[in-house]
Amino acid sequence: MKKTIKLSLIAASVLTLTACNQEAKQEQAAPVKLETEAQQQAYGIGASVGNFLNKDLADKKELGVELDQALLMRGFEDALAGESKLDEEKIREVLTALDTSVRTKQEAQAKVEAEKSKVAGEKYLADNAAKEGVTVTESGLQYEVITQGDGEKPVATDVVKVHYKGTLLDGTEFDSSYSRNEPTTFPLNRVIAGWTEGLQLMPVGSKYKFTIPADLAYGDRDLGKIPANSTLVFEVELLEIQDEEQAAAAE
Repeated sequence: MKKTIKLSLIAASVLTLTACNQEAKQEQAAPVKLETEAQQQAYGIGASVGNFLNKDLADKKELGVELDQALLMRGFEDALAGESKLDEEKIREVLTALDTSVRTKQEAQAKVEAEKSKVAGEKYLADNAAKEGVTVTESGLQYEVITQGDGEKPVATDVVKVHYKGTLLDGTEFDSSYSRNEPTTFPLNRVIAGWTEGLQLMPVGSKYKFTIPADLAYGDRDLGKIPANSTLVFEVELLEIQDEEQAAAAE
């Protein structure tokens, strides 16, 4: 939401710029020269605004808000010539209304997507629970043993060191310590409930696959890479339970 407002305010600022429009038009018609740093900076500003508005227009179009690009360009030209057909107050008024409309459509779309994720998660959990080797706990957490270690099991107050990969139901990877080539260390009682419960089932040296319902993960929060109401799949390898000295050194 903040990004949408920021984009529109930048657009408003651009539209209220004043400069010599005739010189600008003459330079636009000439071949682009990017030989000096100043030339590159000037072009870079224009390209940055163009890229940024291009993405913003595409995002709005996906929501059903399609803006006339010819009028957008005319607004640039008129503002640069000091001949804007709208004063600054009116520009802010119409862009605020646009932000409100976009925000409303984003919220409606988010609700639809969240409901889709919820239904897909429920079906996946039901199908997965019927598979051989899958155990379902009282909370609804599902797990499979990939490798069974013979070390100690952690308790909720322990600090653990793990390797893991997290994916959405369609296989999209949203996080992985393997990709970073660096294990992760954390207090077990400061992560999502599915992890807190699941890792306490694992002896050190084990690797489990967890299928975590949304209510044991991030619930109805939309985290960007993780849509609201997402059921998540993790492969987790418990490397060690750290003692107090190791945990303090890792902080």
